[in-house]
Amino acid sequence: MRHDLRLLPPDALIKTGPVDEADWNFRPVLGAIQRQRFHLIVKLLGDDRFRRLLEVGYGSGVFLTELQRHCEELYGIDPHPMPKQVEEVLATRGVTARLFSGEAAAMPFTDGFFDCVVAVSSLEFIPDLDAACSEISRILTPGGVFVVVTPGTSAIVDFGLKVLTGNRAKDDFGNRRQRVLPTLLRHFAVQQRLTFPSFAGSLVRFYTALRLTQRPGSPAA
Repeated sequence: MRHDLRLLPPDALIKTGPVDEADWNFRPVLGAIQRQRFHLIVKLLGDDRFRRLLEVGYGSGVFLTELQRHCEELYGIDPHPMPKQVEEVLATRGVTARLFSGEAAAMPFTDGFFDCVVAVSSLEFIPDLDAACSEISRILTPGGVFVVVTPGTSAIVDFGLKVLTGNRAKDDFGNRRQRVLPTLLRHFAVQQRLTFPSFAGSLVRFYTALRLTQRPGSPAA
């Protein structure tokens, strides 16, 4: 994995909502674990450079500084009402991003607009994930890719979250985490799968990352 990951620094982060915990990426121990999500995404993107890339759930924009390296035009969508403020912060760091306030289940983009969509630990917060997956498939070009990372669901991982952050996973996610992977597999075909740790079973798996594409016969495929 590469070690020159480019993230928006802590002093530039805007708190955009109660579940925006971008500062966790810079805490001792917890930060090292959190940043593995971004390394997994970068590995799945590989050397590809896309014309238009969208991050679903960009939050404070912490990962957009890295995603700019992988595309010509960078976009983001998130339910929070602060896209302009995040755009301004990114601009001070030389990052041009077109950010929107909206839901993943009803996005303001035309069919086939993006050739890459990225979601980092955001799908588990979406109430209607089937609708969001249909929207993502719709806005992807034929052959476009959807790269996603989602957290594990074991009691051991949840205990670690409680120890390191004081947060209870059930309070943050409800039961939505368990539905993420089965829903994704109904809508998309898997091109590549990575986990962290790579050697661990589901009981101690922090993250699963997937590079997906539309299934044959889907509207955009």
